[in-house]
Amino acid sequence: MSTNPYAAPTTHVADVREPAREGNFVAGGRARPAGNGWDWIKSARELTKSRVWLWMGVFVIFVIIGVGVSAIPMLGPVAMYFIMPVLIGGVMLACDKAFKGDEITFGDFFAGFRSRFARLAGVGLATLLLYLVIFAAIAVIFGSAAALVLSGMNKPTPSDPAFAIAVLLAGLVVMALSIPVYMALWFSYALVALDDFPVIQALKTSFSGCAKNIWAFLVYGVMVFLLAIAASIPFLLGWLIFGPVLMASLYTGYRDVFYEA
Repeated sequence: MSTNPYAAPTTHVADVREPAREGNFVAGGRARPAGNGWDWIKSARELTKSRVWLWMGVFVIFVIIGVGVSAIPMLGPVAMYFIMPVLIGGVMLACDKAFKGDEITFGDFFAGFRSRFARLAGVGLATLLLYLVIFAAIAVIFGSAAALVLSGMNKPTPSDPAFAIAVLLAGLVVMALSIPVYMALWFSYALVALDDFPVIQALKTSFSGCAKNIWAFLVYGVMVFLLAIAASIPFLLGWLIFGPVLMASLYTGYRDVFYEA
C-alpha cells in the first residue's frame, strides 16, 4: 500500500450516491389490488391530518391562483398549463417530506418553483401540445366551430340540431382521447419532482403505471366521485378537507405503485 501523501485517493467517493428515495423503485410501476384505490385515499387522509390547517390554507391558495390566472383573457388558460404542474410538483415534494416524518411548511408546497421547475413546466408544455393535437383532430373530423366550442373559445348554437349533435359527439371523442393523456400525466408530476425523470420518460412511465392498475383506478375514481358529492353538499365546505386529501392521493398512489417498502 502506497504511503505517498501526494498520491491520488483510491476510494471513488464521487461514485458513491445516497439513495434518492426510501424503498426500492419499481421501473414501470407494479400492479396493485383493486382495493388499493381506496387505500390511496385513506393514506392521503393520514398524511394530511397532522397539519390539517396548513393543508386547508394551501388548498384555498391554489384555488385562488387557479381562478385568478384562468380569468386573464386568452393568456390565463394557457398559463395554467405551465403553473399547475409546478404547483402539483411542490405538493409532491411536500408530501414526500411529510411521508418521511419531517415537518412541512407553507413554502414546501411551492418548492416546485425552486426544484425541477423547467421539467415540471415541460410537463405543462407537453399537456398543452397533446390537447392541441386532440382539438386539431376534432376540428378536422367535426369542424373548427365544434372544436372552438369544446375549447371554450366560442359559444354553442343550440338552435342548429345538427351542430349540437356534432358538438356532443366531438365531446365524447375528446373524453375518450383525454383518458390516455390523464394516464400519462397522473404520476408524471411525482416522477419529475421526486425522481428527476425527463419529461417524455415521466409521461411514458406514468402511462405504464396507470395501465397496470386499471381496477385500482376504477375503485379510486368511484370513491373520489362519491366523496366529492359529499364534500359539495354543505356549501362546498367539505372540500376544505377533501381537496387536500385529493391532492395528496396523487403521492400515495405513486408511492404504492412505484415503490416497494
